[in-house]
Amino acid sequence: MVYPILAEVAASVSELKKNPMATVAAGDGAPVAILNRNEPAFYCVPASVYASMIERLEDAELNAIADARQGEPVIPVVLDDL
Repeated sequence: MVYPILAEVAASVSELKKNPMATVAAGDGAPVAILNRNEPAFYCVPASVYASMIERLEDAELNAIADARQGEPVIPVVLDDL
């Protein structure tokens, strides 16, 4: 069976167990595909990349909410009145 590898760098689970930090560093800031018996099991990403992914997902969710509310009436609010 053919599996797409969605990373430029791949490593085996055994390599990850031997030296996890070196395996992550091999990606040079990009995701590393971790293979189990030559099939992608998961992707290992640096913390900064993960944080960026989460931020982009949150932005996409907020955009979806804004798009859904686009046709709703505008209610003026004066902050000093609160």
